[in-house]
Amino acid sequence: MAAMEDRKDVSAGDPEKNMDADLQLTPSPVEGDAPSVVLKHADRNDADEALKAFVGHEGEVIVMTPEMESKLLRKIDLNLMPMLCAVYCMNYLDKTCISYASVMNMKQDLGLKDNEYSWLGSMFYFGYLAWEYPTNRLLQRLPLAKWSSVNIIMWGLVLACMAATKNFAGAMTVRFFLGLFESAVTPGFALFTSQWYTKKEQGMRTGIWFSFNGFAQILGGLVAYGISVGVEKHGAAIPGWQIVFLTIGLLTFAIGVVFLFLMPDNQLNARFLTPQEKVMAVQRIRLNNQGVGNKHFKMYQLKEALLDPMTWAFALYALVADIPNGGISNFFSQLIQSFGYTANQSLLYGTPGGAVEIISLILCGYLGDRYGHRILISTSGILCSFVGMLLIVCLPTSHPSGRLAGYYLTGASATGFVALLSLISSNVAGYTKKTTVAAIYLIFYCVGNIIGPQTFQAKDAPDYRPAEITILVCYFIVMCDLVCIYWYTRRQNVRKAAVRAASGYRKLEAQEFLDLTDRENPEFVYTL
Repeated sequence: MAAMEDRKDVSAGDPEKNMDADLQLTPSPVEGDAPSVVLKHADRNDADEALKAFVGHEGEVIVMTPEMESKLLRKIDLNLMPMLCAVYCMNYLDKTCISYASVMNMKQDLGLKDNEYSWLGSMFYFGYLAWEYPTNRLLQRLPLAKWSSVNIIMWGLVLACMAATKNFAGAMTVRFFLGLFESAVTPGFALFTSQWYTKKEQGMRTGIWFSFNGFAQILGGLVAYGISVGVEKHGAAIPGWQIVFLTIGLLTFAIGVVFLFLMPDNQLNARFLTPQEKVMAVQRIRLNNQGVGNKHFKMYQLKEALLDPMTWAFALYALVADIPNGGISNFFSQLIQSFGYTANQSLLYGTPGGAVEIISLILCGYLGDRYGHRILISTSGILCSFVGMLLIVCLPTSHPSGRLAGYYLTGASATGFVALLSLISSNVAGYTKKTTVAAIYLIFYCVGNIIGPQTFQAKDAPDYRPAEITILVCYFIVMCDLVCIYWYTRRQNVRKAAVRAASGYRKLEAQEFLDLTDRENPEFVYTL
């Protein structure tokens, strides 16, 4: 075992010509010993932060009954989930405010022409794209909650600045910086989820906080409708669309300040936990075979992330699935208007789509964790969305209610994206690798969302038929991608089981907290 632990991680450069070699049985250097698995990067001096929780507890047996664990889990949920949910609600609301504003005379007041509104939708994701990898590195390097809080506060202030724009150039600038600051929230929340919850809990929790996109759609529609009707009846010193940006931007700023003071960076500095509970909170995630964070950049993990086929299967999904997302999230108010409804009705009638998203995400998250088939169950939401878009495309304009029902069904499309986001928490180990895969996933998410609004061309209004057909094709492709991911993941689990069953295999002490990657750690089992 000493021979295995003394193989230090060379983070500055490891050729790794064959990553599978990390899982091979290698003859022991001591004659007569059984063969063992060599873990080249197992180094307790550069391990996960989680090991710090056990300093002073060496040799102790940590007793945690099911009742104690349930009580601790409730305490974690009550202190973390409300903040994650509130911030993610504002995350969606902030970037889709522009859709509400588009039917409240914003386009006329800013003098937008031709496809300039489509470019405002895309510009958000140019900012997101430009800063996604740097902010993931900072999420690894800096205290997680503090860096997340700074970004939340800044994007709230930037959104409020949208009310001060006077032309296309000003609006483009604000949208760029809004995307830049929002780029930290989704990868950061995936890291929070992997830190605090076991693999069996992560799908449901990710589904819950992501479902607040749906609450945001309901809340945003009601707020925008109330402001629009109020301004029409009673007048206001500034246009209604500016009031929307100011209200939601300043509310986000306030929530960011609360997040700064209440959200812990990890279990070790959680003020709501006792010293004993901090140790228990780390102990309960041992089965994840990953810890709570490592601040050192490791080149071999970056290379593994780039060479792992799963990274690019995830990237393909993010790219193709978010072409529909980018189009619908920016044009849903105008799309509903095209069914024959008024501008104010489009604000109000868009809200049930949020309820569909909430129900589909929470239900798929629960069923995926309960039955252990998170990937396959998530395809049900994509199938619902496919049917919904078929209704929009195939029903004649004389059936606005049926087309509106089809739009509501597209609210279930997020299930696959959320399932894969939760799998970044569950199935990617090694902190440098995890942040790299998250960055690649969200970079391709940005590219899809940049392309999406461009499929809605002004010349195709009001039906936008080419965009609707594009969305149908995208839904079919991502369903196939999810099935391939499921097959490959099952295959990897069979392969790892064979390594663990081989004669001479031995598990290292605290192997789960040595910041090993999912591919090099034979103990790591992928969630399906």
